[in-house]
Amino acid sequence: MRAAWYEKTGPASKVLVVGELPDPTPGPGEVLVRVRYSGVNPGDAKKREGWQGGPMPYPRVIPHSDASGVIDAVGAGVDAARVGRRVWVHGAQSYRPFGTAAEYVVVPGDLAVDLPDGVPDTLGACLGIPGITAHRAVFADGPVDGLTVLVQGVHGAVGRLAAQLARRAGARVIGTIRKRQDFLDVESGTADHVVVLGSEARERIAKLAPDGVHRIIEVAFAANLKLDAAVAAPGATIAAYGTDDPKPRLPFWPMLFDNLVIRLLGSDDFPVEAKRAAAADLTAAASEGALPTPIRKPLRLARIAKAHDLVEGGIRARVLIDPTA
Repeated sequence: MRAAWYEKTGPASKVLVVGELPDPTPGPGEVLVRVRYSGVNPGDAKKREGWQGGPMPYPRVIPHSDASGVIDAVGAGVDAARVGRRVWVHGAQSYRPFGTAAEYVVVPGDLAVDLPDGVPDTLGACLGIPGITAHRAVFADGPVDGLTVLVQGVHGAVGRLAAQLARRAGARVIGTIRKRQDFLDVESGTADHVVVLGSEARERIAKLAPDGVHRIIEVAFAANLKLDAAVAAPGATIAAYGTDDPKPRLPFWPMLFDNLVIRLLGSDDFPVEAKRAAAADLTAAASEGALPTPIRKPLRLARIAKAHDLVEGGIRARVLIDPTA
């Protein structure tokens, strides 16, 4: 099969190799997926570059955890009727060496989720890491029907999906952006209100939610923490999946008196049942057309370094690789 891989960490153009590798074979409980599109996420680029000094976890790594495709074969213990079904894949390169940047990938059967008719393969390849992270951020602390949810960075991959999932579940959503021109990146219907971060953000959010916001989905924990604490309702949860500063300073006493909860989200290690619930909800929402997502024209496998550069550069549209091109 054609695949992309790296055997040392570093810049995409220096370490990523495209070539031929043996076709994988599914073992017990596994499925072989013929990849249609491979989704590229910031975490994939961070692993490849050796973020925070991380070593190579395996001698050779095929990157990317997310994909869409078709099940070509199954291992022992997997229903043979799954062969030929369209699926979306998540977690392929989570604690495993070989991800989806290849013509074929083998994953445990639970990580290949049936993709309903009518849901494009391109969208299926976008659901994995961002969608499951977004779902956990929104629902880890219970239902949100009737609550107000603040989504920081609503035009990002996780933020957009979090806002869409929260609104679908009955929440009122306030999204934030950093620049006024970023309004162009927020689809109609993603959030009920969009606020530009800056000196007037606290006042604007307080007017929209005078009793405070109940859930905060946070992409830049350190940068936004003071604002989050100021607009949070008593007992609110701040669910953070990213930070600009790895050693944030907390306004401890105001947060304590409001009994705030800080939930930190590492998607590789969510509980299995949480991942299954997220996969089911994401599939249903996608089938309903509730997850509109901007997607860049897929790149050929030979241009995988370009794909990583785009993601590291902060492109808003989702970046996909077509291993068959």
